[in-house]
Order: sequence, then C-alpha cells, then structure tokens
Amino acid sequence: MTTHHTHIDDRRAKRNVAVLVLAQAVVGAQMPIIFTIAGLAGMSLATNPCWATLPISLTVLANTLIANPMSWFMGRYGRRAGFWLGAAGGTLGAVIGAYALTQSSFGLFLVGAFFTGFYQSAQGFFRFAAADTASDAFRPKAISYVMAGGLASAIVGPQIVKFTAEATIVPFLGSYLAVIVLNLFGAIIFSFVDIPKPEAQAEAGHPAGRSTLELLKTPTIAVAIIIAMVSYALMNLVMTSTPLAVVGCGFETSTAADIVTAHVLAMYVPSFFTGHMIARFGARNISSLGLVIVALAGVVALMGVEIENFFLALILLGIGWNFGFIGATTMLAGAHESYERGRIQGVNDMLVFGGVTLASLGSGGLMNCTGGTAQDGWMAVNLTMVPFLALAGAALIWLVMRPQEEES
Repeated sequence: MTTHHTHIDDRRAKRNVAVLVLAQAVVGAQMPIIFTIAGLAGMSLATNPCWATLPISLTVLANTLIANPMSWFMGRYGRRAGFWLGAAGGTLGAVIGAYALTQSSFGLFLVGAFFTGFYQSAQGFFRFAAADTASDAFRPKAISYVMAGGLASAIVGPQIVKFTAEATIVPFLGSYLAVIVLNLFGAIIFSFVDIPKPEAQAEAGHPAGRSTLELLKTPTIAVAIIIAMVSYALMNLVMTSTPLAVVGCGFETSTAADIVTAHVLAMYVPSFFTGHMIARFGARNISSLGLVIVALAGVVALMGVEIENFFLALILLGIGWNFGFIGATTMLAGAHESYERGRIQGVNDMLVFGGVTLASLGSGGLMNCTGGTAQDGWMAVNLTMVPFLALAGAALIWLVMRPQEEES
C-alpha cells in the first residue's frame, strides 16, 4: 500500500532526520543510563529483591499509558511540542529519582521512574516523525538513520554510568543528575524540528479515514504490530535482567555497563544499513531475519554464564531487535494514510509498550525468584522467549501466504 503523505519534501525530511539523530544521540542517552542503573538502584532500595526491576516496569508502563495521548497531542499541537513535553517528563522523573535516592525511598523512586516514561513515549515517535515528510523511497532510510542516532547514546549513556554511578556519596545520584542535564539540552534540540501538523480532513471519499478497528484488522498492520511487540518485549525482558545476571554471576557493575554498551551498540549500528536492506529485500524478510537472530541470542545465553556468553547473546539480541523493530515500523508506516497516523501510531505504541511493560515486570520475577541462583534465573528469562518468537513467526508466515491484494 502506498500512502498519500501531504508535505512530502525529502530536503525537509533530511533536515529533520539530522535533528532527530542528534536528539537520539544526546537526549536518548538517558535511556541506557536508566536501564543500566534503575534495576540496581531498585535492588538497593526495595525490601524484596523480586521488585528490583519494578522501576523499569513503571517507566515502560507510563510509556504505554501515554502513547495514545502523546500521539493525539502531537497530532493537535505538532511533533515539536510533543517532544518538549517528553523532555519535561524526563527532567521531572530524574529530579524525583535523584531526591528519592537521597531519602532512600523506594516509593518515591517509583514515582520518578513513572515520569521518565513520558520521555520514553515521546522518543518512541522519533521514528515516525522521520517518516512524516519523507517520500516512499526515502522513508525506510529515514527511519533507519534516526534509529542509528542511538549509536552515540549507546556509547555515551553507559559511560556516563561508569563515571557517575559512584561519584557521589549516594550511589547512582550522579547518574540521575546527568539525566537532568541531558533533558535540558534536549529542549534546545527539539526547537529545530520542522514537521507540519497533519491535515484535519482526509481526501474526498474518506472524510475521517479508517476507524481504529479497521486499521487493526488490516493484515499488514496487525502483523507489524505483533512483530514490533515481540521484538521489543523480548529485548527488554533480557536486557532488564542482564545487569542483575552479570553482577549475580560474580562480575563487576562496570562489566555490566560494558555489556549494556555492546548491546545498545548492536541495537543501533545496523541502522546505518538496515534501511537499505529493507529497500532491497523488503520489510517482511528483514523482520523475519530479526526474529531468527533474537532466537540465536537465546541459544547463546542458554549455553552458559561466562562473560563471552553475555557479550555475544546481548550483541545478537541488539541486532535482532534492530531488524525486527525497524522492519515492523516500516511495514506499519507504509500501511496507513498520513491523516490516520495519530490514530494507529498511538495504538501501535500502546500495544508495543504494553508488551514491554509485562516483559519488564516478569523480568525481575524470573531473574530473582526462579530457582535458587542467578544462573537459574537467567536460564528462565531466556527460555521464556520461545513461545513469543513462535507467535511472531507464525504471524509472518500467515501474512506471506495470504493472496497478494490491495489492502484498504
């Protein structure tokens, strides 16, 4: 399906891609920081270790709950205003989190984690914003390049953790102060976003576009959402547990940070060529490859808990997520009209991050409350991936076997 995007202008799209890449690199660095230390900070604050990853779960839950309102807000007031709102949420979350650490308050720390989800929700729309003014030919590359902006955040975020986690008397306080600074820089960067608001009316004959239910019944959209849900949820399930598993198996916090760095690099480095691969081989094929690589990551993790296993498993997990998620995003972006984006993009992210919320909630329980050792928990986390990978694979097979027909 070819969508009829208004405001098609690849020169403008390329300028916006540059701004969004910078935003991914600078403001986006807070997410590797949060995912590296929130579980460890939660472990030190919570009375029950089973709740160690609850702060991460609340961040993702907020992302899920805010996705639809954020999409509506951007549709009404524009992408730039939505990104400013996200940066404000990230700042507030870091301020509350920092104060909670000084007070040793797990409850307050959870409140801060929830507000961090406002930023994560806004960042989730970077990839769609990149496609807003792009032509059909440039769209997959625009999405891929913006995702590639996470490469710098993959380096910067965990390195900030290494320099700030123990830099203050209160552990991790310095890291949360750094997150505040990143969001303040983000407010300036977002000032340069130039994306017109979508028209309120669709073209003649379709005054309101398809309903949300009709969009969800569109085969390509349905399968794209399933792939995105599975790719992102399984990546989060394993990544959330990784620092706990690494430290639990006797390695240092700095080693966990290095593994997270390798993982996030693997998430974003492929973005320099993922868009070209999608343009040549198709989004469905690249999504399928992503699911296979995620499965391989699970196999490597199940083979042992040596440092090499952690590094290789997390690198494969990052690559698999990249192919699966960017492929699914491209499938979705090409299956709806510009005036339908506020409706389906918000629902997509609500469903995707709803799955991620459940994964992060389950991650702590599987890791800390399954079996008697960190190795047992790590094995349980990776075995949990099997049925969900089977679901996504079956959905792709179903889509491929359908008669080739115009979806409308």
